[in-house]
Amino acid sequence: MGSAKSERYFVFMNYDPEYERLRADRSKRGAYELDMYLSRKHDELLANTLAHGSYKKTISLVIVDGFAVEITEDQAGLLRSAGGVRVVEKNQELPN
Repeated sequence: MGSAKSERYFVFMNYDPEYERLRADRSKRGAYELDMYLSRKHDELLANTLAHGSYKKTISLVIVDGFAVEITEDQAGLLRSAGGVRVVEKNQELPN
């Protein structure tokens, strides 16, 4: 069994043609629609995979289809097996 301590993980999603379509639109409206699409998509994945209130999404990334979330090691394992998820990696801070 993994650690119960929450740490930051990065979650990257599989290829999504809708993401690619929205990303190609460089207008302000296109950027807004992409941001809203990704935020909703990532929020729905978390809500459907993890218990409400057991995680904290910190950011949705637009340059890649991914997001950062504070979760436990066990929750990271659940996300790794979720549909549409390509990679789940724990944040590694570099020493100064």
